[in-house]
Amino acid sequence: QVQLVESGGGLVQPGGSLNLSCTVSGSIFSVPDMGWYRQVPGKERELVGSIDFSGVVKYVDSMKGRFAVSRDNVNNMVSLQMNSLAPEDTGVYYCNAVVQSRSSGSWRIYWGQGTQVTVSS
Repeated sequence: QVQLVESGGGLVQPGGSLNLSCTVSGSIFSVPDMGWYRQVPGKERELVGSIDFSGVVKYVDSMKGRFAVSRDNVNNMVSLQMNSLAPEDTGVYYCNAVVQSRSSGSWRIYWGQGTQVTVSS
């Protein structure tokens, strides 16, 4: 069973930083794409950033300059470094991954359960 587990969320003051990590485990052959989404109260879930197996990163414009996505291909881990956090960044952050099964070779999309990020003084 493929599983995505996030960590690193919590309470941080405005202007502070957090680093979120997500580890993909299970019967895995490869993880061609990994990334982060978030759900801000009152809004739909939105993309934060993603990174493919070659290290090509995609961000929405509002995330550029503050957030950075990176990955560890050996350990099937993706991280989200968040700097200069503001109250409007508060929400639940979800790890997302496209995983190729070792047994079947098929590609499927998986989601983590989410980790809460709260930016408040």
